[in-house]
Amino acid sequence: MKSALEIKPDISYKSAGKFEETRFEKIHNEIFKNSAEASVIVAQEIAQLIRSKQEKGKSCVLGLATGSSPIKVYEELVRMHKEEGLSFSNVITFNLDEYYPMSRENNQSYHYFMHQHLFNHIDIKPENVNVPDGTVAIEELNQYCIDYEMNIKNAGGLDFQLLGIGRTGHVGFNEPGSHINSGTRIITLDHITRVDASSDFNGIDNVPKRAITMGVSTIMRSKRIVLMAWGQNKADIIKRTIQGDISSEVPATFLQNHPNATFVLDQSAAVELTRFKTPWLVGECIWTQELKSKAIVWLCQKTKQSILKLTDRDYNNNGMSDLLAQEGSAYDMNINMFNDLQHTIKGWQCGNTNTD
Repeated sequence: MKSALEIKPDISYKSAGKFEETRFEKIHNEIFKNSAEASVIVAQEIAQLIRSKQEKGKSCVLGLATGSSPIKVYEELVRMHKEEGLSFSNVITFNLDEYYPMSRENNQSYHYFMHQHLFNHIDIKPENVNVPDGTVAIEELNQYCIDYEMNIKNAGGLDFQLLGIGRTGHVGFNEPGSHINSGTRIITLDHITRVDASSDFNGIDNVPKRAITMGVSTIMRSKRIVLMAWGQNKADIIKRTIQGDISSEVPATFLQNHPNATFVLDQSAAVELTRFKTPWLVGECIWTQELKSKAIVWLCQKTKQSILKLTDRDYNNNGMSDLLAQEGSAYDMNINMFNDLQHTIKGWQCGNTNTD
């Protein structure tokens, strides 16, 4: 059997939850060793789409994201443009969001970010670049958002949408409470989102409280969606999004209903998924000493029992029957594990330290 963490260069959509180890998962996902390798694969998919559209004489409409997650993707696209001749002359882009109010020249604006990391280094036509305008007068914002939606529609809709995910589960700036039918609009940023952005703004007091964002329905109409997440700080929200119920409290869960969405993760972002955190619940395991220790400590926490009180039934009812069969009996296994854990405690004193 292939390792669950084996590099998979093909990230094309596959039905989620079809195999035993992924049966709790509701969104297709691929796991990479690190964000650098993953970003190259995502960039290759985008490049392939651009070239395919060029061969047909058609425009390629991309929805783009900002933040730290897509930076390496943009670096690879720039490299392909300079070294492999990838042209962006047929590409039309629409960015997900922008802080409001925000001038284009501000170093923290997404307009500035996109030009620094991508647009200034490729041959895209300036008139084909669309980033929400953070300088629009407040009384004109409603019509501006309607027009932004119409411009996407007139371009033929989004062929590909690149996403990141916030700790609140936001995609774009669709914060908790966003509706599945929401369109491009101005929103109030969640406090957690502003805290996460505070280092870029030299303090939370400098982070704008509002933003313009594409809506959930705008994103869901994309023909293809790839969401990227890196690092253990995203692990909890990734688990809730991939394995939890659909809820407006975690807007990214709406992607469970998209017919062509893939999450691209590094190992750290995937650690809370069941197949990695508690693999004995989704299939047979190779029971290393480390995994046995992890599983038995987990079982104690779940059953609220001490190690020496765990029973055969506890093991059998919690996906660990194969471990029980391997070790013989709960009694013997409990004693052995108790002794192993005891020896990891520095300064343990219980009479003769050479006697278990």
